[in-house]
Amino acid sequence: MKTTTKKEKSKKVNFNLLAPQAESVSLVGDFNNWDPVSHSMKKDKKGVWKVSLNLGPGIYQYNFYVDGDWQNDPHCTEYVENPFGTLNSVKRVD
Repeated sequence: MKTTTKKEKSKKVNFNLLAPQAESVSLVGDFNNWDPVSHSMKKDKKGVWKVSLNLGPGIYQYNFYVDGDWQNDPHCTEYVENPFGTLNSVKRVD
């Protein structure tokens, strides 16, 4: 679903998820072919998992992969239905 052009520059985009009980969290989306091992997140002392990516302008679908389960971004305000009958979070990058 992403739409980018080669001339447009990427920008740093932060993703975070409060999940103090989680053992592992990854960011998965159309920017990494939904690969649950390519973008592992780091947990801070408050239990917030964080990762930053450089993304070009466009619209991206993503979710979190938390201890083997898919989870939407609770701070996201836009979602789209996926082929599995659930929702993907949407991130717009200008």
